[in-house]
Amino acid sequence: MRRSSTRQCSRLEIQARVLILGGGDGLALREALKYDSVESVTLVDLDREMTHLFMTNGLLRQLNADSLKSPKLKIVNADAFVWLDQNSDVFDFAIVDFPDPTNYALGKLYTTAFYKMLARHLAGNGMAAIQATSPLYARQSYWCIVKTIETAGLHTAPYHVYVPSFGEWGFVIASKKPYGLPTVSLHELKFVTTETLPGFFLFPPDMSYVDTEPNQLNNQILVRYYESEWQQVSQ
Repeated sequence: MRRSSTRQCSRLEIQARVLILGGGDGLALREALKYDSVESVTLVDLDREMTHLFMTNGLLRQLNADSLKSPKLKIVNADAFVWLDQNSDVFDFAIVDFPDPTNYALGKLYTTAFYKMLARHLAGNGMAAIQATSPLYARQSYWCIVKTIETAGLHTAPYHVYVPSFGEWGFVIASKKPYGLPTVSLHELKFVTTETLPGFFLFPPDMSYVDTEPNQLNNQILVRYYESEWQQVSQ
């Protein structure tokens, strides 16, 4: 597995053009807009009602700090799979914030075909942060997503954090070049410091790597992994 950290970042590499896939609540967008270096954001979310609600409801606007009304933002209400296939824009950073792969319609957004399309939209030094379910409750599913991203030709840096409302949750940084931890101070974060950040990339035995098949459009193995693991959790 490609988890090299040979490339160290001298500055935070969220530069200029950001793509958010999913995230219609504007919360990931709120965080991205904290960086002055972000010049433009394209947000692609299938649900027009979702983006409209979080743009107009007073309480929800407070929650996302009115991020959906930013002049830097372009909202596209479309299927992200189709949009990636038909669009040619290139981005420096992507946030992939889809629901878990509970069915085949969502599972296509976790396939090698999807990640290959995503790679075409990343600049040479571009990176993507990808929501990847829980490595504790759905260990096989999590590492299947990592394996799928790597099979699509991207380098990966798997990591996990404890989310109070969800428990241990997993994410993956994907990039065209090997990823190195940033060496700059993190921007106005409450719980993450440069000292604690490396620990996110370490996995204890009960969440450590297991070998899986990559998730392909023609097999959707991830959906079956996911269904089996979460059924065991609910029993």
